[in-house]
Amino acid sequence: MRSYLLRRLPSALLVLVAASFLIFTILRLVPGDPATTLAGPDADAATVAAIRDRLGLDAPLLSQYTHWIGSLIRGDLGPSYAVGGQTADLIGNGLGATAELTLGALLFVVVLGTAFGVLGATARSRWVRSAIRVTTTAALAVPPFVSGVLLVWVFAVVLPVLPPGGRVSFLTAPDLAAQYLLLPALCLALPSAAVLGRYLKDGIERALAEDFVRTATAAGVAPRRLLWRHALPNALPPVVTLLGMQTGQLLGGAVLVEAIFAWPGLGRLAQQGLTLRDYPVVQDLLLLLVAVFVLVQLLTDVVYAWVDPRIRWE
Repeated sequence: MRSYLLRRLPSALLVLVAASFLIFTILRLVPGDPATTLAGPDADAATVAAIRDRLGLDAPLLSQYTHWIGSLIRGDLGPSYAVGGQTADLIGNGLGATAELTLGALLFVVVLGTAFGVLGATARSRWVRSAIRVTTTAALAVPPFVSGVLLVWVFAVVLPVLPPGGRVSFLTAPDLAAQYLLLPALCLALPSAAVLGRYLKDGIERALAEDFVRTATAAGVAPRRLLWRHALPNALPPVVTLLGMQTGQLLGGAVLVEAIFAWPGLGRLAQQGLTLRDYPVVQDLLLLLVAVFVLVQLLTDVVYAWVDPRIRWE
């Protein structure tokens, strides 16, 4: 496995370099000027030019890019243009909240996706299968900003059992923190859980149709044992790959969900940075997201080989 990881390292670094160049370039193509935003609508040209010079925005783009990459290599993320403070401190303050939301959503994805997949493949009742199909279709079709509003309306207004937004740290009040986490984590998880459930359902159905399952059934093996000891393990490998991809989507979707539920994570920071044209904050956040996605994909390959004994490291 070590040799495999060493072979994957150059390609991962290449992806990060390419992503950094694309992030830097696309941000400069977005309409708007940080100096103009900072100077205000009534500032004259001299004031704007002075701000551009102070921030280094008048330097050639290649020079700005190499300066950014060199600072990242040294571990210096630099100051924020507009949000205020050091970029590293801003990201550090929001990273824990976003990781908490993502892990909570991932737990929902695994639990709900497994339930959707197993029940959809094994339920004898046509009504149960139809209900699962309708539920997964709705979870995929309804965008998060709609499902988030519906969840708040049902569980915070009609049935006031959960808070509508905000965050409490698990270190201070675990019970209260779990209540604040439930709605945003569920909202973020629903589309991914529906996708995972459908993939798992198809995989279980294919596994149950294999010859060895029919042979075991004829030999008197209990259906529950067939499902959990044979069909489900055979359906897991492609689902593991899908789950790794969905983890990256959860990180990206957290931007919108955090705005809906006033969750103080990296999503709100990214929204502030984009609104204020704060290049250092947005650049570092997007590159961090790409780095996490690359790491998740690498870990997914390792887990895939663990659950599928046919895979051998070379």
